[in-house]
Amino acid sequence: MHSTPGTGTASRPRLRKFGRTRSRKVGLPPGSMVHVGEQKVEAVKLEVINYDEHHFERRELSTVDEALAFRDKPTISWLNVTGLHDPAVVKTLGEQYGIHALILEDILHTDQRPKVEFTDTSIYIVMRMLTYDAHTHEVTSEQISLFMAGTTVITFQERGGDDFDPLRQRLEKDIGKARRSGADYLAYTLMDIIVDHYFLVLESIGEEIESLERDVLENPDHRMVERIQRMKRELIFLRKATWPLREVISGLTRDESPLIHAGTIPYLRDVYDHIVQVIDMVETFRDMVSGLLDIYLSSVSNRMNEIMKVLTIIATIFIPLTFLVGVYGMNFKVMPELDWRWGYPLLWMVMITAIVSMLAFFRRKRWL
Repeated sequence: MHSTPGTGTASRPRLRKFGRTRSRKVGLPPGSMVHVGEQKVEAVKLEVINYDEHHFERRELSTVDEALAFRDKPTISWLNVTGLHDPAVVKTLGEQYGIHALILEDILHTDQRPKVEFTDTSIYIVMRMLTYDAHTHEVTSEQISLFMAGTTVITFQERGGDDFDPLRQRLEKDIGKARRSGADYLAYTLMDIIVDHYFLVLESIGEEIESLERDVLENPDHRMVERIQRMKRELIFLRKATWPLREVISGLTRDESPLIHAGTIPYLRDVYDHIVQVIDMVETFRDMVSGLLDIYLSSVSNRMNEIMKVLTIIATIFIPLTFLVGVYGMNFKVMPELDWRWGYPLLWMVMITAIVSMLAFFRRKRWL
């Protein structure tokens, strides 16, 4: 078995969760069937879609053994497994479809990085399905494991609800070329749907960055730093989830696997182009967010400079005034100005003249 892994590590935003759950594997031998991820109690759901050009069947399965009826059929079978918290179900499927123990271990480890692994008779792909929560402004992730062997494609999902319903409808209504293509085209379609939803996530993030940029320019405050840092974390997470996919798709187009037909290669290259666009957008957004932090710091510094300038001008104006009133506030008996009839008005004229002169000087120097 050889693999073409990516260059990053995809994970959920709260990385400390993985640190705790992955500790369950410490000291166990390779291939140990231990679920690493969110613990659940509900039953694992199995659904199979079997089709060819003239036939379509969709059925929910109550047991793993019912999937055996579709294993050796010449038609295309898509078996979807929702829920990985029951290792016994995954192990039984692995035994029935000849899935290597190390691949089964990776399926149950829901913090895997995107990667692809080839054997002589199968292809195993790990991707991450991303969604954006508009209320919490966070990107959530779900591991999707895709196993293809012969005419069968098995997808393993962590939780119910996915983005594959449009594909199910196209298969049922015979829209497009999926019903007349092989399992490799089905696998391509699944990957393409996952990648397409990355653009939806990035659009939402782009809108939030634009809103954040307006707030930073118009009304910067201390809460902006928290928002900027949170956005930086989300983009780092996105980068880890998307960067490895470039090598995954590239490996599928380069490796001469008998499971991938020549007619599917152009479609995989199209997915590769989409991944490159996603990576470019992520990098652009990272640069923009880093620039926002610089803009915020500059705005705060400029505001502080303006405040200090005003206070300095006020203090400078009052320095000569303080000097004058200090002089005439002394208790010396011999001060001729105190006996002048016009001494008090004259002092006011001197002080007002000093204020006007300094303001005119500041304006000429463009300090105001």
